[in-house]
Amino acid sequence: MAVTPDVLRPALELYLALHTHPELSGAEERTAALFADRLAEDGYTVTRGIGGHGVAGVLRRGAGPVVVLRAELDALPVTEDTGLAYPSRVPGVMHACGHDLHLAALAGAARTLARTPWHGGTAVIVGQPAEETLTGARAMLADGLYERIGGPPDAVLAQHAAPLPAGHLAHAAHPGGPVLAGSRTLDAVLHGSGGHAGTPQLTVDPVVAAAAAVLRLQSVVAREIAPGEPAVLTVGRLRAGDRANVVPDRAELGISLRAFREPVLERMTAAVRRIVRAESEASGAARPPEFTETSRSPVLAPDAGLTAALRAAHGELFGKSRVSGLPPGTATEDFPWFGPAGADAGLHGGRGIRCGYWMLGTVGAAAWRAAHAPAGEGEEPPALPPNHSPRFAPDVRTALPTGIEAMTAAFRCALRHSRETVGGIEAHDP
Repeated sequence: MAVTPDVLRPALELYLALHTHPELSGAEERTAALFADRLAEDGYTVTRGIGGHGVAGVLRRGAGPVVVLRAELDALPVTEDTGLAYPSRVPGVMHACGHDLHLAALAGAARTLARTPWHGGTAVIVGQPAEETLTGARAMLADGLYERIGGPPDAVLAQHAAPLPAGHLAHAAHPGGPVLAGSRTLDAVLHGSGGHAGTPQLTVDPVVAAAAAVLRLQSVVAREIAPGEPAVLTVGRLRAGDRANVVPDRAELGISLRAFREPVLERMTAAVRRIVRAESEASGAARPPEFTETSRSPVLAPDAGLTAALRAAHGELFGKSRVSGLPPGTATEDFPWFGPAGADAGLHGGRGIRCGYWMLGTVGAAAWRAAHAPAGEGEEPPALPPNHSPRFAPDVRTALPTGIEAMTAAFRCALRHSRETVGGIEAHDP
């Protein structure tokens, strides 16, 4: 199933429009409008402004399963350094995580589904805002996404760019096992008593307390989590003061926690609170620190049966050599809220929703060979720019058509799989 020019060309045009004009989380007005207009052009009934700038396009073809295909709208506060002929024109903002590729591939799949036969079911195309802040999925669901499309779907699908060979797909190595970690993000404010840098004895320095907390927090994974339990704790932000000769009144920490089991995340969260409080008290702070959980995401573990079916369908389409298993990664996603995790949290009533998720390779053949070629003595092979790097640049010529085909085939597979496994509906191939 090759992507036809009337599908690929508009998808590529959309990709270029998105890449050159990226928008940050919560500000994706132009991106959402472009995506929504494409869906409306192709005959979808489009609802805009869901949970911010979220978009949902619905295409019904009779009674049957409802399958949601989702991609993200937002970019990152990163300055592009790719050397591409079509760089971001927005200072300090770029699509460094492939969301422009995801949207373009989804638009191509949506057009393909609108122009090719399948019967007995509904396609729902979702453009989600604010994925990078891990808030957009919850916002869309809280704003009634599933009520607007007629109720919880049978399956929800997504794909994500990854530093794998372009044209290659990777599913969970163990069906039912995790693909991405769950997370907590905490902001902590430590309070001090400011004053002159020349009279530190008259102050309580929150910078010292924050610095001590940062060092002590490194012991959480090393000494409080079992060695066989993958976990990551990162202090990504330490902010305090404005001038060298002034002791500030406060210091702020931004702390990211990642693990593959909820009990581990809860234990890490408790440890962070305990350590920051203790360092604050040890410094003589007049009042305890304040904590705010700014985001959380569940562990992303796609449905086992659907994952096996999707991997088989992709293997049949592309050849088994282009489809592989994927070890769990400690990146995070808010995609799981669309599935059973969202039902458990009271965001929707779809406990029976099956989630499918896979990785889409983006690295061109020449770059891949160079990175994996034997290095000469004293030489290091060139590193592949990862997601969120200012040099992240997918090989669009290969990755985009692959993404379109992968998403289209996945929809048909999920439709068939839902018929065979839900509600006793007679199975037939779409």
